[in-house]
Amino acid sequence: MTPTGSSGDLAADRRYRWALGALQERDFEAARDLFGQVLELAPHWAPGWFGLGEALEELGRRAEATAAFRAALARDPEDCAGAALRLARLSGESPALAPRAYVKTLFDQYAETFDRHLTEVLAYRGPQILLDAVERAAPGRVFAHMLDLGCGAGLAGEFFRAKAARMTGVDLAPAMIAKARAKNLYDRLAAADLLDFLDQEPAESADLAVAADVFVYIGDLAPVFASVARVLEKGGVFAFTTQSLPNGSGFALGADLRFAHSQAYLRACAAKAGFSVQKLAPAATRKDRGAETPGWLALLLKS
Repeated sequence: MTPTGSSGDLAADRRYRWALGALQERDFEAARDLFGQVLELAPHWAPGWFGLGEALEELGRRAEATAAFRAALARDPEDCAGAALRLARLSGESPALAPRAYVKTLFDQYAETFDRHLTEVLAYRGPQILLDAVERAAPGRVFAHMLDLGCGAGLAGEFFRAKAARMTGVDLAPAMIAKARAKNLYDRLAAADLLDFLDQEPAESADLAVAADVFVYIGDLAPVFASVARVLEKGGVFAFTTQSLPNGSGFALGADLRFAHSQAYLRACAAKAGFSVQKLAPAATRKDRGAETPGWLALLLKS
């Protein structure tokens, strides 16, 4: 995510906009030169360093790109732009999760057009796939309390409202929570980190937890599964989607800066948290540049 905002220098801001345009046009050499001019005027500004890193990475100048992303991270330790993810990709590492500030900033900026972009551009159908799976597993059942984990603007809530007597949504991005609140679907909404939220929920206080396209921003799912298991009552259902890792046995950060998980890893996390796997099947929930993005549909039952 290329960051926006002002450097405090009008000339630097103008060159930054030109540089972003060059990136969009895939003129990476021009972008590199323009970002360099930005940094001559505003060497303190993290977005300038981040943009330079993007241009250098596209030019195949990996060592210089790494240095630029490190400079961006040093100037923005919370990492709103996701420089740590870029560094991980360049080094071949897989961090445990995406930086919180990155996810929050990304979806705060995305909130206004989120639902329309998902459904019209990405052909997103994660909530429908999850609802169909839950309905097949528990036909006609109305759950007492559903948790919509990473609820976003409430798209999954629209699908599941009739399946839950009470519905709670949580999302890291306050702008997303505002959009969800405007739909009047949820009995309770919280703008919070997922694990922080789950840690505050009473044990065995829900019987359904749904996470639609949320775990693409979390690599290490073991803590999440453990927290969901604590909050679900015995026999509770945990349904989610994530991207699939075709090779390997763990999780990995992809070129799209989203995490993918292997089937073996998901099964291991489920077993460790006390879930039985009712369904774990391939499912594409969205398209990327016209091609289906391989993923998993999972439905777990708390033993």
